[in-house]
Amino acid sequence: MDITIRPSSIEGCVMAPPSKSYTHRAILAAGHSLSTKIENPLLSADTRATIRAIEALGSTITEDDGLSITGFHDHPSLPSDVIDCANSGTTMRLLIATAALVDGTTTLIGDESLSSRPQGELLDAIIQLGGEATSIENNGSAPLAIKGPIKGGSVSVPGNISSQFITSLLMAGGVTEAGIDITITSELKSKPYVDITIEILQSFGIETHATENGYRVPGGQSYSSHNPVYKVPGDFSSMSYLLAAGALASDNGVVVTGAQPTSQGDAAIVDILSNMGADIHWDLSKETITVTKSTLSGATIDVGNTPDLLPTIAILGATATGKTTIVNCSHVRYKETDRVSAMSEELQKLGVKTKEQSDKLTIYGSNSPLIGAKLNGRGDHRIVMSLSILGLISSGAIQISGAEHVAVSYPEFFQVLKSLGAEIKGDQ
Repeated sequence: MDITIRPSSIEGCVMAPPSKSYTHRAILAAGHSLSTKIENPLLSADTRATIRAIEALGSTITEDDGLSITGFHDHPSLPSDVIDCANSGTTMRLLIATAALVDGTTTLIGDESLSSRPQGELLDAIIQLGGEATSIENNGSAPLAIKGPIKGGSVSVPGNISSQFITSLLMAGGVTEAGIDITITSELKSKPYVDITIEILQSFGIETHATENGYRVPGGQSYSSHNPVYKVPGDFSSMSYLLAAGALASDNGVVVTGAQPTSQGDAAIVDILSNMGADIHWDLSKETITVTKSTLSGATIDVGNTPDLLPTIAILGATATGKTTIVNCSHVRYKETDRVSAMSEELQKLGVKTKEQSDKLTIYGSNSPLIGAKLNGRGDHRIVMSLSILGLISSGAIQISGAEHVAVSYPEFFQVLKSLGAEIKGDQ
């Protein structure tokens, strides 16, 4: 589906969407438990893939005013069929170690995009723990065959490809016999996502420890459901598009509610906007963020811990005076698409000068006319949403292909923008 966004002035108050990262992890944790109610979950294409996966492993899930989950109580069952993770890399990676708890072989598949994403190092970790883990096409990617049960032990895994490898092992390790000692063999990128995992594990009664070179999760534990109700917080990755929209196109301001402090690294978008000159204020007591149209200046921004913010930062850089340099971003190439190249190439279609290097993206905002153009959303929800914001301030309409992919993380995105006053066609 194509979407067309025309220059528009926006204003108003909107609720932050629920966090995708917290929802995925909470569903898996609840799957391990006896009975849990998840309030304010994000129900999107990706999180529904996790719901289907946890049901395949023996849980029962009912959608009411949230998610009511009767879990498999630390003993996942052998699925009767393959588990289709669709486009959700988080689902597949979190599931790999959980599938290794199963007595038997679990087959994980995904769509074309997911089947190109690297899983080899996590498969190697399962083998180190005594399980069997195979890339069926011998390319380190899905489809995968995982056979357990693992008993725990020591494992080495790199940290510079995906923090989800560490998350997967942490979430399975507590219910193994011996626990899992994780040694991280390279710089840990996206560490705040591991912090989210540890926060949720603590909420479900699972103890973890940071070590000199990684993490340890002791064995013999149980997801206790001592807190049978878990509420998902607002999502700063998705909030970033709303805040960027306010900074670029709202004379009277945009207010985002539900912005509570959590372990989310992407809350850094507030400081990033402030440092670039945005008129932005986070009222922690009211859990609101207010942002108003501002003149932005270029900056150098490290996304080592905040890879999902790269598309948002790139569009801010396209409008800022001077140049914006996004550094430490090589791991952002291993998402639904190579987001470094995607943003560089699509911004150029709008007249924005960019320079792409292996671990760096530079955007020359002062030389950016922001003309209307037809853009390729690359089948990536974050590319689509970020580029859409530039349609609010371009000199002509911006048309983006693949708009339906916002369903991965923010199904109501275009409806929310329209409620703020954006002129959008093609979103029904």
